Amino acid sequence: MARTLRADTKNGVRSIVFSRAAEYNTITPEFRDELSAEIDEAEADRNVRVILLSAEGPAFCAGYDLRPAAVPPPGGPPARVWDSAADMHMIGRYVNVFLKLWYASKPTIAAVHGWCVGGGTDMVLCADIIVAGESASFGYPPARVWGTPTTAMWVYRMGLERAKRYLLTGDEIPAPEAARIGLILETVPDDRLRAHAVALAERMAKLPLNQLQMLKLMCNHTAENMGLQSSRLIGTLFDGIARHTQEGLDFVKRAQAAGYRQAVRERDDPFGDYGSGPRSRSRRKKPRK
Repeated sequence: MARTLRADTKNGVRSIVFSRAAEYNTITPEFRDELSAEIDEAEADRNVRVILLSAEGPAFCAGYDLRPAAVPPPGGPPARVWDSAADMHMIGRYVNVFLKLWYASKPTIAAVHGWCVGGGTDMVLCADIIVAGESASFGYPPARVWGTPTTAMWVYRMGLERAKRYLLTGDEIPAPEAARIGLILETVPDDRLRAHAVALAERMAKLPLNQLQMLKLMCNHTAENMGLQSSRLIGTLFDGIARHTQEGLDFVKRAQAAGYRQAVRERDDPFGDYGSGPRSRSRRKKPRK
């Protein structure tokens, strides 16, 4: 039985709901494996024509659960020299699951609320269509230190210069701006997000499955012909390198000394966004439902 998500099928739509609300649906090995199994099951089910992702709690996905990596338990084995091949294999297991949303023959839709940052964007940008609540936020804060986007979907979604503008700063992107620049499709009022996404998925599901499959494959091959596979490879490799630069190692050392959240806060404070920004403070003042 899945512990990090739940799923059901209705009107041709397989709804996969992330259910680690208290942990902001951060990505763990268990989450990766359960998401992989759910996508495979939806692909194999002829009654499913569209796959819809959503989440419980205050965030869609706040990225990887990086605390074990940044603050390893004391008394562990001596550190080894970085093994780039082993690192690519490890991160590649996550990338391969996220890209199942892209390579699934059936359309995939993500309904995003709250935070969708870091590794959460590695995952969600592989979906065919993203709709978001008006108060949602996107971004890749590890671009500032300790990471690069692994699935490398940014340029394909919003173009070269806009991708550079946000990756070269790591800036937070409010959902309305994300829609304006083409990172996502559209925003809707927060309280209408679920109903809007379900209605869109069910509208797609009225088409014959083979039509959906052919149309998706036709569209996706444009990005494939632009070099998506090469981008994915270099993004995965550079992510490992970024975690092992001197600056990346200094970040880990600071996280070990002061705690992971404090290290992240110090990284983002100069930019005044994410957990250090006014939007985050405003959210903390609101009661969680």
